[in-house]
Amino acid sequence: MTTSVTEIETYGVERIPDEDRTARPIDLFRLAFGGANTFATCVLGAFPILFGLSFWQGLAATVLGLVAGALLLAPMALFGPANGTNNAVSSSAHLGVHGRVVGSFLSLLTAIAFFSISVWSSGDALVGGAHRLVHVPETDVTYGIAYAIFGGLVLVVCIYGFRFMLLVNKIAVLAASALFVLGAFAFAGDFDPGYAGAFASTADPLFWPSFIGAALIVLSNPVSFGAFLGDWSRYIPANTPRRRVMGAAFLAQIATLLPFVFGLATASIIATKAAKYVDPAAPNYVGGLLAISPGWYFLPLCLIALIGGLSTGTTSLYGTGLDFASVFPRFNRVQATFFIGVLSIGFIFLGRFALNLTQSISTFATLIITCTAPWMVVMALGYVTRRGWYDAEALQVFNRRQRGGRYWFAHGWNWRGMGTWIVSAVVALLFTNLPGQFVGPLGDLANGADISLPVGLALAVVLYLAALALFPEPRAVYGPAGPRFVGASDAEIAPITGGIEEKSAEPAAAV
Repeated sequence: MTTSVTEIETYGVERIPDEDRTARPIDLFRLAFGGANTFATCVLGAFPILFGLSFWQGLAATVLGLVAGALLLAPMALFGPANGTNNAVSSSAHLGVHGRVVGSFLSLLTAIAFFSISVWSSGDALVGGAHRLVHVPETDVTYGIAYAIFGGLVLVVCIYGFRFMLLVNKIAVLAASALFVLGAFAFAGDFDPGYAGAFASTADPLFWPSFIGAALIVLSNPVSFGAFLGDWSRYIPANTPRRRVMGAAFLAQIATLLPFVFGLATASIIATKAAKYVDPAAPNYVGGLLAISPGWYFLPLCLIALIGGLSTGTTSLYGTGLDFASVFPRFNRVQATFFIGVLSIGFIFLGRFALNLTQSISTFATLIITCTAPWMVVMALGYVTRRGWYDAEALQVFNRRQRGGRYWFAHGWNWRGMGTWIVSAVVALLFTNLPGQFVGPLGDLANGADISLPVGLALAVVLYLAALALFPEPRAVYGPAGPRFVGASDAEIAPITGGIEEKSAEPAAAV
């Protein structure tokens, strides 16, 4: 069945019927790449220069962080085709029927944070470019109008749903990419790949903390998509080869080298020609970019801001509405999207004009990602040990207000996954080191380097595998092929009862 892009999507987090799952891996690529091929990613790309690295050192940190993040992210695309629902619902299999709210909560906070960052950065660039191009005044009123335009357009696209969002991103991927390539010509005359940075050699005691910090900031961008990939991949048929689905998610992040390198290269120019804009105490990448741009590139900058803000905003807000509907099933997807959209837009105005949260929200987003990474490890390892097999009916127990099923575990909580996530996330936060914003009690143990993400990831791997080995899960959760790499217990599974409709706990087809 073909769905028109102008037809409002009605599906929430229930399993998408097979006949409506017509998306392809290339569609997942467009959505994931389009959501990151934006001005906000350019800002992240500027951080290696802000940290004092040379251009080539910054490029090495960027490639390292991006590849590591893409490898971590890729498995998160598999849950959508397997279960026909979003990743938060799929997490019921590993954190329990009630424990799945962790995924919804993390994705909700991440989406609002990145939606805010996208609107603020794109709005600032649009107003700044318009000021330089046609002398539009830079006042709170003009900034407010820019934010309102972005927020309103994003909300409309998200209410229409997946097909409309896919159409927008098909256009955005090509348009934004072309404009970034055009930027290479705009800045070619000023760009010096020999930009030396602040470190005379790698023996400088601050070099490695800066290098690691820059790589982790880049890594955080792919990780931020972890909770959302299932929102889009659930429209991909279940029989699609896994390597193609994972490949689309991986390549979408590798493709973001375009905006990352744009940000890195232009930041090195700003550091040379307009150094005040890269002062670590008060960096202003957007202002610096406008200061060094040739006049003819102001219009393309405005277009990048508009297209990028719309693309990132839709990929963030769509998942937010979907997750809100999954936690509060009395709201349908459209109602939940409208409610969260209005709330998010209100937060953007409050944070920008009343509370001055623009810098704090970036720190908040980093902390949320630090907590999300261990959750992704639990999901990925769980997928491997379950051989990609899930019970679609048991995954929907929470949404139907039922009890029991394969993923009920202990009163709806699987303490193996929950315990791993809680301990790993808390320890990772203790190692966080964001100078001037948030430094955990153990944040200085690595000579000033922020190692919170690697610590959280490694600890989650060890704890979760140990929990599965020492306290085996019921054999019934593994399906007919049995577990992989771990043992299983003979504990009985409670039948699914109550809720919206009575259903037996019949297994879904193995994937």
